[in-house]
Amino acid sequence: MANHPTGSVQTLARAELHQDREAGHANLHGLQGVLWDMDGTIVDTEPYWIRAEKELVEAHGGTWTTEQATALVGQALEYSAGQLQRAGVALGTREIIEHLTERVAADVRTAVPWRPGARELLAALREEGIPCAMVTMSESLLAGAVAARLPEGTFSHLVTGDRVSAGKPDPEAYQLGFDLLAADHPGLSKDCVVAVEDSLPGVTSALAAGLVTLAVPHFVPLPPDDRRTDWDTLEGRTPADLAALLPGSDRQASSGVRADS
Repeated sequence: MANHPTGSVQTLARAELHQDREAGHANLHGLQGVLWDMDGTIVDTEPYWIRAEKELVEAHGGTWTTEQATALVGQALEYSAGQLQRAGVALGTREIIEHLTERVAADVRTAVPWRPGARELLAALREEGIPCAMVTMSESLLAGAVAARLPEGTFSHLVTGDRVSAGKPDPEAYQLGFDLLAADHPGLSKDCVVAVEDSLPGVTSALAAGLVTLAVPHFVPLPPDDRRTDWDTLEGRTPADLAALLPGSDRQASSGVRADS
């Protein structure tokens, strides 16, 4: 159930920027920031969500299939709660959201299922002084549990699903993430900020917000879309690879990292 909506913003302690930040940015062709989805992109929490959903439905005498669970990937938590209610869960929407979030957060505290290359790329961006924010539709309890397992200052902000009025695929969350980074870093431009996503609601949100969009599909395949770049994995990728996605045919042509790479 990646990208679970309705949204909160949390500001974290920022890492000190390196003195050579300007030189680093020049080498990265103007990359100014990266906005990260969480579920399915940084961490492989989908099995945790599916197990929590199945247990909850069965506890209320219903059945929950893999097909039903897969249909919720990338959907709003409110929408997902409604589907669980139709499957027999006799709880209110808020009760369902809190139950699932607490169950998945407990699993994450026991074992964080990192996606390949995510931590390494986050660390490299931090080393280069490129600011990052998390833009997830999971709520702050779970987002905070994941962020706490990363070095302090990895994210300057967490935009979560419990305070935005409209979740992904609406652009509100990514617009908010951009606005928060722009407030910290005057002169930020959307064509110099990359959003990293795994789901269709997520990439739809990022594209609608006007951001350079990278898809790393995981749990559910994505339909082709020439407005974004697709990678099979983040493993082995660098800040320079992200910079190569920025608008400009010279950078894109020389990067060799367009869709289907």
